[in-house]
Parts: sequence; C-alpha cells; structure tokens
Amino acid sequence: MARERATALLLDLDGVLRRFDPAVAAGVEREYGLADGVLTEIAMQWGRLQPVLTGQVNHAEWVSSVADALAEPAGGPERARAAVEQWQRYRGEVDTEVLDVVREVRAAGIKVGLATNATDLLDADLAALGLTDELDVVVNSSTLGVHKPAPEYFQAACVALATPPARVLFVDDEDWAVRGARSAGLSAHRWGGHADLRYLRAALAH
Repeated sequence: MARERATALLLDLDGVLRRFDPAVAAGVEREYGLADGVLTEIAMQWGRLQPVLTGQVNHAEWVSSVADALAEPAGGPERARAAVEQWQRYRGEVDTEVLDVVREVRAAGIKVGLATNATDLLDADLAALGLTDELDVVVNSSTLGVHKPAPEYFQAACVALATPPARVLFVDDEDWAVRGARSAGLSAHRWGGHADLRYLRAALAH
C-alpha cells in the first residue's frame, strides 16, 4: 500500500543541516599535543554524553567533564580547559543547499521541524547560525529528557508539528535514528549528502 504523502519534514541538525569541518578539531589537537581524534572520542563517550543530551547536566558541565578527562594527555588541567574551550568555540556551518530546500518546502506550506539530540546550547547555536526563524519547530532531546531513537522522542516531534507520524518525513544521517523513526511510524530517509536533495524535493512536492 502506498504511503500517505508527507505534509511535514523533520530534519536532523548535525550531519544534515549543520556540518563541522574536522580540520578545526584536528588543529586544536595538534596545537595542544593531543592524539588525533581524542577530543571527539572523549566528548562522545556515551556515559559522558547521554546526561547532557537528556538535560541531566548542562553544556558547561559536560565541557568541564571533557576537560577533566583530557587533563593528563594535555599536560595539566589548565591546558586541557584551554584546548576544550578553543575547540568548542567553533559551532559549525549551515549547509546552505539543505537550507534552500527547507525554505522551498516551507514556502509551499510544509512545516519543517528540527529533530536533534542536543544540549542546552542549541538555541544559542541556532541563533548564531541564523537558523532561528528558518524552522517551525525545534525538538531538542535535552529539553524533552529523551533522545533519538526512542519512540517517545518521535511521538513528541509529531505532536510539536501537529502532524500524524505517517505524514512526517524524517531525514537523518544515522541508521539507528532512521530505524527508530520508522518504528515510530514515520517515513524516514537516511541522508547521504547533496545527491539526496532531488529525492527530498520529489517526496515533498504537492
């Protein structure tokens, strides 16, 4: 049976609408004599990351815990703090081609929501990136207290969009998030880059 046509778009932030230049972290690591990839490796350890993504700790506390873990390899707590602060100052860049599609579909009357596992810094990031007025809804895991791929997360996103799950198209660059969305009844597409823009435009055409 054919699916209902989507009347709302739900987009992941990092890896879809925002991208990060890996050279920035690599440059900080070189400057402070750290191993390649160690900043992301420590920051993304699930035991450290999960509490900040669900609002149990704030962004500043999470950053502090990353610096604590880096103290020894960085040559002391002060150098570790300086390295992490320098790394965190870079907040990524908007993918302007994705933003163009967001603007097109909103102009056509389709709601667009942001669905992201994020910290309490999200609103400030969106403002700095100029995205605050480009979205109808923002669904932030740290505000909800639950993160993707939990069904409760996607249920909350559909409620925020005032759209039934079967009418929502979710786009994310992670397989586990796509599977979670499908389990919750949404249409979901795994983002593979700009080659997928044509698909999105076609899927949302009315």
